[in-house]
Amino acid sequence: MQVKEILNQKGRDVFSVKPEDTVYNAIAKMAEYNIGALLVVEAGKLVGIISERDYRNKVILKGRTSKTTTVEEIMTEKVIRVNPTDSVNLCMQLMTDKKIRHLPVVDDEKIVGVISIGDVVKTVIATQKVEINSLRDYIGGGYPG
Repeated sequence: MQVKEILNQKGRDVFSVKPEDTVYNAIAKMAEYNIGALLVVEAGKLVGIISERDYRNKVILKGRTSKTTTVEEIMTEKVIRVNPTDSVNLCMQLMTDKKIRHLPVVDDEKIVGVISIGDVVKTVIATQKVEINSLRDYIGGGYPG
């Protein structure tokens, strides 16, 4: 299965902030949409990502305040991204190896969506259920001979 199939199922909504926004506004937006990360976009280009983990590690634990700290000060700049034709297995590998939970999906430098570890796990489970049911049907003689 490819990334584009996940996006077709879940939608292609992209929630973002600007580098100059305050961390407080970013966290409020995450809470509003019940999401764990936001893309940081400037002039239509992906320039970073900010997550709950960035907030915890770079604001709370450093004694900073979210109302005076900008997104640009704490965002992750080296964003690992995938494209719509990448496999779900590649996404799982990247998320596991890099210890990340969100992957922006970029097609020819255009942001077309975001997938989370939850999206990937849901997809893998659904695929496994189909395979298990197919095997059960085959073993039980469900296929015409």
